[in-house]
Amino acid sequence: MNAGPSSFQIDPAQAPSSTQENTVRPLRSMLITGGSRGIGAAIAHLAATRGYTVCISYRSDRQAAEAVIADITSGGTTAFAVQADISHEPDILRLFAEVDARCGGLDALVNNAGTLETQMRVEDMSADRLRRVFETNVLGSFLCAREAVRRMSTRHGGRGGAIVNLSSRAARLASPGEYVDYAASKAAIDTLTLGLAKEVAAEGIRVNAVAPGLIRTDIHALGGEPGRVERLRTGVPMQRGGEPDEVARAVLWLLSEEASYTTGAILDVAGGR
Repeated sequence: MNAGPSSFQIDPAQAPSSTQENTVRPLRSMLITGGSRGIGAAIAHLAATRGYTVCISYRSDRQAAEAVIADITSGGTTAFAVQADISHEPDILRLFAEVDARCGGLDALVNNAGTLETQMRVEDMSADRLRRVFETNVLGSFLCAREAVRRMSTRHGGRGGAIVNLSSRAARLASPGEYVDYAASKAAIDTLTLGLAKEVAAEGIRVNAVAPGLIRTDIHALGGEPGRVERLRTGVPMQRGGEPDEVARAVLWLLSEEASYTTGAILDVAGGR
């Protein structure tokens, strides 16, 4: 479905109770970039059960985003979606302005939006391909983190918060012959996580990352091999691929008060691989 810059909201009358599990403040809002499918959608669903007001961004698949929002709001939680291409700064600024207007603040950011391209050796990669991967995976995450810090930091009058970046085990495995560009972009996310965590630790913000391994999502189809998890699962010590919900639980733990002394961590969710 063709979708221009737009947003939609289904807002039930009954807001989440401030006594729900892991509640930190009466109002808690979470922004999940790339939340219309896969890991992002799983995070959105789990966040709703933990009492967050949920905003997801999506680049083009409005129908999938609407389905996620409808699912969440059917359980009595406020949620909305905003169309935004995370590789474009104006879209990011508009996305955060929408969160400001609807939530009055931001408590949690999940930098989940990412892309990869078909399996290819480095010698065959074009400059345009590299720009697409790095502008979404690296530039987009940096700019979203920047906007979150401007809102959360006590240095700027904020009330603190938490950021979780989605990295990948590919950052250390390097994905030779497949996606070295994607792997390099995720290594940049690891450095962003470590550096930003130290910059804002005294300003009420924790910054961590989750590094998924072989997870059953459609990202493998984007790379031209829908059955990649099955092909590689025997190389995983646990002998299976992971599920998006398993990654979501790690993300929500890092955002919760249970991880209150955890910052600058990169948590592998990869079955030992």
